[in-house]
Amino acid sequence: MTPDQDHPLRYATVNELHARPFPLVEVPSTALFVAFKEPVAAANRDRARDRAHLLALLDLHGSSHPQPEATHFSGPLGRAVLKWESHTEFVTYTAFTPGVSARPFDPADAALLPEGWLVSAPGRRLTSALIRIVPMPQDESEMLRQVEDWFVPESLAMSRVVDGAAVIAGDFHIDPAGQMRFAVFVRPGTGARRVGRIVQRLCEIEIYRAMSMLGLLRARSLSARLNALDPALSALVSGLDMAGRSPETTLHELLAISAELESLAVQFSFRFGATAAYEAILNQRIEVLREERINGRQTFAEFMMRRYDPAMRTVKSAEGRLKAMVDRAARASELLRTRVDVERSAQNQKVLESMDRRADLQLRLQHTVEGLSVVAISYYAVSLAAYAAYPLAHEFGLTKEMLTGALVLPVIFLVWLMIRRIRKGMH
Repeated sequence: MTPDQDHPLRYATVNELHARPFPLVEVPSTALFVAFKEPVAAANRDRARDRAHLLALLDLHGSSHPQPEATHFSGPLGRAVLKWESHTEFVTYTAFTPGVSARPFDPADAALLPEGWLVSAPGRRLTSALIRIVPMPQDESEMLRQVEDWFVPESLAMSRVVDGAAVIAGDFHIDPAGQMRFAVFVRPGTGARRVGRIVQRLCEIEIYRAMSMLGLLRARSLSARLNALDPALSALVSGLDMAGRSPETTLHELLAISAELESLAVQFSFRFGATAAYEAILNQRIEVLREERINGRQTFAEFMMRRYDPAMRTVKSAEGRLKAMVDRAARASELLRTRVDVERSAQNQKVLESMDRRADLQLRLQHTVEGLSVVAISYYAVSLAAYAAYPLAHEFGLTKEMLTGALVLPVIFLVWLMIRRIRKGMH
């Protein structure tokens, strides 16, 4: 087959698998990780601004530019190597500098990214971290002493990872310089690519933790609003069987609550869906580290189980509560519709009964009118017949009164017979 017979996206789909290779990290090194996110509608942000911000940093160091429309880039940045990635909601910068400072986690290590450049970034800094990558001491007690000096003991998470290739440690606290700190102690003989994978996993754990925790803050604001709507909805549902309450009034109140619940569902559905996705990625990143406990210290997985998982359960609880209230409002609407239909059927039945009574009255009135009509028509018919028969009265020796009396019964019968035939013809 010739290349022009390939699917137009064949190469793009394959290249995407290799789009973000792991960095090569030598030991010792310092990694600076920063992530930016637009506070609102980050998924629909102007990505050209992200690219312009990256180019401004590269131009400060005279570095080459990435390809147009690129979503990732790796290249030199002075002595460091910069790795840039554009994601759905955020942008990350990771700079790897050879060597480590004499002072652990020196704020000067973050000066690689100028303050003015940070301030001009599209969006706001969501997280930033310094990662100190050093050889693993032969004496494990020395490593434990350093970790206790660098991190808050109460929050310290520490474990041996990737089949003992390294030891990672961190406390997930922000230091006075605004940085989160992580340490990676690398076993001698570990390759630069494997070290790069470990450091990359640490950065991903931190960014996905930060992104998923945004869902907790939104869940709290949602819960406050649901706390106000829940009693109102419950009162409406309880009052559906109250005879004195107008269905129209109930309907208007229910529509207002339902509309607000649907609006909340639209506003929060993306954030809750993204939170679930970020949580799954974070747990997967921790899992692939294959942690082993060191001296009874809590691992990263245990730290997340104690500190992070309750937050995610809160998000899921708020999401479930919102869905349940939307369903309750929908069921209340169905119940109200059923009540209105029943009341309408009862009203229609009363209308039909009233119409039947009116029809009976009309029928009786019609019969009465027909009887009166027979009398009236007969009266005029008798008069006309009498006038027509007057010339014959003298020949038969009849008086006027006798002739009129003789004509009454036959004329009434004929008139009655005529009206009856007309009624049968109408039916």
